[in-house]
Amino acid sequence: MSLAQHTATLHTGAKMPLLGLGTWKSKADEIRDAIVSALQTGYRHLDCAAVYGNECHVGEALKEALALTGIKRSEVFITSKLWDTMHDPDDVLPALKKSLADLQLDYLDLYLIHNPYAFAKKDGQMMPKNPDGTIIYSDVHYCDTWKAMEGLVDQSLCKAIGLSNFNHKQVLDVIDKARIKPAVLQVECNPFFRQEKLIDFCHSHGIVLTAYSPLCCGDRAWRYACDPDLFGDPKLMDIAKKHNKSVAQIALRFQVQRGVVTIPKSVTPKWIEENAQIFDFSLSEDDIRQISSLKTHRMGIPPAKGPDNKPLLDDHGHPIPRDKDHQYYPFNEPF
Repeated sequence: MSLAQHTATLHTGAKMPLLGLGTWKSKADEIRDAIVSALQTGYRHLDCAAVYGNECHVGEALKEALALTGIKRSEVFITSKLWDTMHDPDDVLPALKKSLADLQLDYLDLYLIHNPYAFAKKDGQMMPKNPDGTIIYSDVHYCDTWKAMEGLVDQSLCKAIGLSNFNHKQVLDVIDKARIKPAVLQVECNPFFRQEKLIDFCHSHGIVLTAYSPLCCGDRAWRYACDPDLFGDPKLMDIAKKHNKSVAQIALRFQVQRGVVTIPKSVTPKWIEENAQIFDFSLSEDDIRQISSLKTHRMGIPPAKGPDNKPLLDDHGHPIPRDKDHQYYPFNEPF
């Protein structure tokens, strides 16, 4: 069975590959080889976003890779995301058209609202800031943004729409007001932040959950002494040794075995290929119990920064969340 046959089914009936290639922080001179390698390995899913700042490079690389491999555009599931500065309903269509132009596509398979909170629109800045370095926010409600997202489906510019970084109450709020239900919720999810309750919630509402940072994003800009080490964790290392697999493969298998889509980022052909070798074994019930016993720790929340641009930490050495005071900040809820 090829990678493309391991899928989750969206409420639209579309098949979304369980394994995708993440493109966050992929550099222009690395993307071409990464995408060619991924398609040749069997990947048929790319995860992109406007804020990554590289969609034009992804578009060029994808065009070349499709020509080189003979794979059709219709065979590749492509996701992008609406950034926080474009939540005003009048900005949603232009934002999508910009991503389509950069990606050199006629449509997306999936378009997500990147976060429930909005930033002010200021001079084309992705991260508009006050003189003290704090973010300039907007109070646009995500349900108003969602109505504009529904219009994109009506125009056949994307086949499905969804959410990212929303908590379950916010998802319910969207469902309650929606004409078109969210197909996907993308959130941080890894062996240290397993999201069991949110997965159950999504499954009960016919929503597919996608795990970003499934390998804990070791190259993220914010890392702290209190963060766990995925690749050095004794329990994960023991499970990997038992199956003659890498810790990364165990972490990715943990997701797909639960029906969770996972999008590890890599630009190294060796790791891209290794990350795909997760469908030839299964974790045992004891393996799952061992992973579920790991101490819960969230690592994907951007920190607030001081005037010196260094992260602000609380008395326990934990980062202070950048957007915690926004009325639509999602992470005060347990899930």
